[in-house]
Amino acid sequence: MTSPPVIDTHELRRALAAARRPVRLLDVRWRLDLPEGRPAYLAGHLPGAVYVDLERELARPGHPEEGRHPLPTLADLERSARSWGVDAGDLVVAYDDNDAVAAARAWWLLRRRGVDVRVLDGGLRAWIASGGLLEGGDVRPEPGNVVLADGDPGIASIEDAAGAPQQGALIDARAPQHYRGLAPTADPAAGHIPGAINVPALVHMQADGRLRPAAEVQRTLTDAGVDASAGIVLTCSSGIASAHSALALAAAGIDARVFPGGWSRWSRTPGRPIAVGPTPWGDVFAR
Repeated sequence: MTSPPVIDTHELRRALAAARRPVRLLDVRWRLDLPEGRPAYLAGHLPGAVYVDLERELARPGHPEEGRHPLPTLADLERSARSWGVDAGDLVVAYDDNDAVAAARAWWLLRRRGVDVRVLDGGLRAWIASGGLLEGGDVRPEPGNVVLADGDPGIASIEDAAGAPQQGALIDARAPQHYRGLAPTADPAAGHIPGAINVPALVHMQADGRLRPAAEVQRTLTDAGVDASAGIVLTCSSGIASAHSALALAAAGIDARVFPGGWSRWSRTPGRPIAVGPTPWGDVFAR
């Protein structure tokens, strides 16, 4: 099923009022400095929204060499979606309070699995600014009956990431200081995959938390030297920011695959070279 990747507050209100089909709202509040978003959810969320735990439901525990935030299994993701009350045919709308970074992970995982899923453009901030009300407490829906298709959401392997600079483009969605290898890291080494072009995920966002128009996203890629018609692979630290970039590109009509393990996997894989500095190839070190 192909559907627009984002929905604005006016469209969401119309969908909620029309009642032609159920709308399931997912509150995916999460950020690196505050991974547990449930307290904020309990304090106030869109009416009827269900809390989604990114760390436990949109990822799974894994071995260190898999990187942080390994993808959930299809069975576990389906079990979670049913616990959110998702039925077959529902419109699913995910949102957060952090520029859609976490909500995009939910969208990316569900988008090619038979679910009509969108991200609320502007998230919680846009809803409040438009006069939308919030409710407190927890929402525990009746289990849903959705069956997720065994479809590829757009995964790139580590070999795909390694070959992307020669075969198309590899975009690193991290902040420049992490890309250049200048920031402290919990990973075994700092730097980026050789040949990766740095286009931070948040350059695709406007100040109000909404995505930039398609023409601006396309121009950003062009200015960075990326051919939008080539095969694009996205990478980041662990597959969260890169899913956000996939959302921005999809809204601009550009398809891209995500390397879920990102730098947290690449840097733990023996024999993978590391580049440091501001340019794609930079200073490359063999390991």
